[in-house]
Amino acid sequence: MRIAILSRNAKLYSTSRLVEAAQKRGHDVRVLDTLKCYMDIASMRPSVHYRGEKLEPFDAVIPRIGASITFYGAAVLRQFEMMGAYPVNESVALTRSRDKLRSLQIMARAGIGLPLTGFANLPDSTKDLIKLVGGAPLVVKLLEGTQGKGIVLAETQKAAESLIDAFRELDANFLVQEFIKEAGGADIRALVIGDKVVAAMQRQAMEGEFRSNLHRGGTATLVKLTPEERSTAVRAARKMGLNVSGVDILRSNHGPVVMEVNSSPGLRGIEEATGKDVADLVIQFIEKNAKPNTSRTRGKG
Repeated sequence: MRIAILSRNAKLYSTSRLVEAAQKRGHDVRVLDTLKCYMDIASMRPSVHYRGEKLEPFDAVIPRIGASITFYGAAVLRQFEMMGAYPVNESVALTRSRDKLRSLQIMARAGIGLPLTGFANLPDSTKDLIKLVGGAPLVVKLLEGTQGKGIVLAETQKAAESLIDAFRELDANFLVQEFIKEAGGADIRALVIGDKVVAAMQRQAMEGEFRSNLHRGGTATLVKLTPEERSTAVRAARKMGLNVSGVDILRSNHGPVVMEVNSSPGLRGIEEATGKDVADLVIQFIEKNAKPNTSRTRGKG
């Protein structure tokens, strides 16, 4: 099977592990720098070119597309879909999951547990917006932020009002969410492949920090999920339309709540914490499911 991996850097841990797993299982795999791909938008004969070469069709494509290049990355992935390649995660699902507001609205409609969340624009709505999420302390989160960046904890009502007004002055899009104090600075990353949680870890924030991201000094340990947590993770991934995803969950007093569904989850932390060969499981999923022209959207939207 010919497999393409869209990644800016072939040396990144997750990318190199996927290459290793694919080659070990006898596949022909190629890493393509997403931004160096360019497309021929031609009627009935779409193609992708790379460094002066017209690429031959691939059987499957694995998107490892960073948040900062979501728009162009989704366009490249959509072109591969139109050429008949099987996308591990489809372009529509990728863009859906990257839109924090849209993804929360989709999960809310499905009845999936979420933190109390508010979103507004008018400057005179600040106090009521804070009230909607249960008051301070609360978290203000930029819609475009990743890896814990653009997330600020406001511990008092006054701090919350000042922070929200400051973000508005910057014309930034942001969410206001309740602060789940009982989580104790820890969250759970559940790695979902297909309809199954294949690995899970608990991430603990470093002392004095409320963000548990490993990029911000958090530590990861193996964790056993409850049946409700497993069901929540699988339902969230399914609603996003993602075949491979990392679902971030907080343990709250009112059950598991989903913070985010990541369409390009890193593999290092979860493989090291759990001892699971997640990269191999991804390749196995492709082997079972990759068929030509099976993308549900086929570049339609």
